Amino acid sequence: MTTAAATTVTTTMGIPIMTANPPEAIPLRHEYKHQINLREDLVLSQRLRKLFPHDPHAGADGCYRVTSLYFDTPYDSALREKLDGVNRREKFRLRYYGADPSFIRLEKKFKQNGLCGKRSARMTAEQVQSLLAGEYGFLLDSGEPLFIEFYSKLQGKGLRPKTIVRYDREAFLYAPGNVRITLDRDICTGLGNVDFQNPDTFYLRALEQSTVLEVKYDAFLPELVRMAVQVPGRQAAACSKYAVCRRFD
Repeated sequence: MTTAAATTVTTTMGIPIMTANPPEAIPLRHEYKHQINLREDLVLSQRLRKLFPHDPHAGADGCYRVTSLYFDTPYDSALREKLDGVNRREKFRLRYYGADPSFIRLEKKFKQNGLCGKRSARMTAEQVQSLLAGEYGFLLDSGEPLFIEFYSKLQGKGLRPKTIVRYDREAFLYAPGNVRITLDRDICTGLGNVDFQNPDTFYLRALEQSTVLEVKYDAFLPELVRMAVQVPGRQAAACSKYAVCRRFD
C-alpha cells in the first residue's frame, strides 16, 4: 500500500501555492556527474560492460533514447538556481523513452543538501496536448498530488515549457548500494521547440565530442563501482543537460 503525499498550502503575494511534500518512502540519493570526452567514453564503457549488467529495460545494445520537455518560470528560476548552486531546488519535466511518445511521465526532480530525489506520475498523450495548449484544469481535478502541485506552480509561479532535451543513454546497474551508472551521449536540444511529441522536430547537438557520466546510489558507493568509474584527471562537477541546452535559446 502506498501513502499519498501530503499537500501544504502556502501563499506568495496572495497566490495559493500547493506543494505536495515528497513522500517519506522516496529515498534521497547521491548523484555525481562528470563530462568526459569520446576517448574516455570508449575506455570506460568497455570496462563497465565487463563488470555490470545493462538496464533490463534497454535495447539489445543496452541503450535507449530519452526525450524530455523542461519547464521553468519567466525568470528562469530553475536554470538560475542550478547555475548558482542553490541548496534546495526543483525542476519539472515531461519525459518519454524510445521513439514512442505514448507513455509519458510528469517528473519532479528535487535536490536537498546535496542529495537528489524524484517523483513521477503517468500522463497520457492527450493530457500532454491539453497541457501544451494551456488547458490545465485536468491537473487540478486529477486527485494526483504531483499533478496538483504542478498546477499550482503553473498558475502561481508561471511555469511554462522551455526546451526539449534529447540524448541516448547507456545504463548499468549494481544491486549493492542500489547503484545506477549512465553514459548520456549525443545530447541535443530542440532550440526552444516544445512540441516534443513530434518525431519531425529538428534537434541541434548541444555537446560536441562529449558524454555525461552519472553515478547514482543510496547510502554508500561500493568500492568496485568507485574503482570502475575512475577517469584519471577528472573531477566531479555540476553538469546539467538542461543548462547546456538552454544556451541555445
